[in-house]
Amino acid sequence: MSGTDKVSNKAEELAGQAKEKYGEATGDEDKKNEGKADQVKSNLKDAGEKVKDAFRD
Repeated sequence: MSGTDKVSNKAEELAGQAKEKYGEATGDEDKKNEGKADQVKSNLKDAGEKVKDAFRD
């Protein structure tokens, strides 16, 4: 996995965490769930990149 992909996925995960915390703090369930979804999406992308890397080796 390229370094750029790692950074991008981590940034998306952190943004999702921030949205989730914001949603918790303000009582906004939609924003909280959106943050969780962003984190899941980031983790899936990261897993996909790891699978691609495994087949390259």
